[in-house]
Amino acid sequence: MSVLEQVQADVRTAMKAGERERAAALRLIVDSLQQDAKLGKGDEVAVLQRERKKRLEAADAYREANRTEQAKAEKFEAELIEAYLPAQLSDEELAGLVDAALAETGATEQKQMGQVMSALMPKLGGRADGKRAGAAVREKLGS
Repeated sequence: MSVLEQVQADVRTAMKAGERERAAALRLIVDSLQQDAKLGKGDEVAVLQRERKKRLEAADAYREANRTEQAKAEKFEAELIEAYLPAQLSDEELAGLVDAALAETGATEQKQMGQVMSALMPKLGGRADGKRAGAAVREKLGS
C-alpha cells in the first residue's frame, strides 16, 4: 500500500471517528501527494518531508508572533506527517553514511561539501533531512 493510499484510509477512519481536525489535516497531505503524482514525480517521501518542513517553519513563525493556537495547529500537522515518514537514522548511523560518502568522494575540505552531499543524499532515502545531514558533513570536514 502506498503512502497516499494509507493516508486516504486514515482520512476515512478519522471521519468515522468524528476527528474533524485530524481528517482536515490528513486531507491536506492527500492533496499534496496527489498533486505530486499528477506532476509525475511520484516521490512520496520528498513530498512528506517538504510538507513537514513547511509546517515546522510556520509553527516557529506563529510562535514568534505569539499566535500559539496557530502554532499548535501547525505542529499537530507536522507530527501527523512525521508518522508517514520512514524511521529517522540514529546519529551513529548517519555518521557512518557520512564517513562512507567522504571516502567515496575523497573530500577533505569544506569547499567539497557539495560533492559529499550529492553522494550522501540518495543513500539517506528520506531517513534524515538535508539540514541534519549537512551539519554532520560540516562537522566531519571540520568547519
